[in-house]
Amino acid sequence: MNTLVAFLTMVIFPGGLFLLFVGMMYEWLDRKLVARFQNRIGPRWFQPIADNVKLLAKEEVLPEGVHPQLFYVLPVIALSGALTAALYVPMFGFEPATSFNGDLIATIYLLSLLTLSMGLAGANTLDRYSLVGATRTLTQLFSYEAPFLLALLGPALIAESWQIGEINDYARDHWFILTQPIGFVVALIGLMGKLELPPFDAPEAETEIVAGAMTEYSGRGLALFHLGKGVELVIGLSLVAAFYLGGLANPIDFVVKTVLLLGFLASVQALMTRLRIDQTVGLWWRYGALLVLTQYLVVIIVEGTIA
Repeated sequence: MNTLVAFLTMVIFPGGLFLLFVGMMYEWLDRKLVARFQNRIGPRWFQPIADNVKLLAKEEVLPEGVHPQLFYVLPVIALSGALTAALYVPMFGFEPATSFNGDLIATIYLLSLLTLSMGLAGANTLDRYSLVGATRTLTQLFSYEAPFLLALLGPALIAESWQIGEINDYARDHWFILTQPIGFVVALIGLMGKLELPPFDAPEAETEIVAGAMTEYSGRGLALFHLGKGVELVIGLSLVAAFYLGGLANPIDFVVKTVLLLGFLASVQALMTRLRIDQTVGLWWRYGALLVLTQYLVVIIVEGTIA
């Protein structure tokens, strides 16, 4: 019986198929909000589903000069990492499917597999656009990963736990957005950088380098990368909401808080133009991490004074 429950948890709910569907719905909502902010109509609700079904049905072309095994396995690793990370997060307001001490660190690194796989996928080809995109992808990863990690560690320090479920339970009585606003902003911007959302989309700038690291991908491989991004978007929003917006107690709580965060991300995408890679890397690496560390110092001093 336990084996059946574990199987359904991974394949159906809260991971697996249901999470893939929710990821596509959040992708659609993001595109729809950006379109409305720009006075456009935007896609219909089933557009992401139609796009992925079409890609899964298309032939996957193997470019000349690539390592075949890497070319086929990297999209699978990217999606698998995101789906595995969902097991440790209170998805849809429910308790995490599984947890252990330190699962916060493991989850953050599992979420990094998508970006690493995309960078390696671009570097695995001979195409100049893919190589430039891969370089930008990996460069941006190193710039946003540390601030994003530091931003999520702030609530963990106050909760005195590295376990996501325990931090979520503690945060239900503590809205950390009020006591750690810098960490909240850094976490959201870091999430946008990890997902290469505008204005941090220099790695896949279509007007400059076609599709960046994904230029040579088609069919199933491209679909898996797109699905992985959708899943990571939902997980990232869930983590920020659980840590900074009073935790996630039930499905309604989950939908309201994550959709509000998604609306904020969409407004930033609609308002700002693409930043150059040196702007996204240099400024954010210096000031993003520095601001979070400064907030740590203030929190430690205040906690010490109260104690």
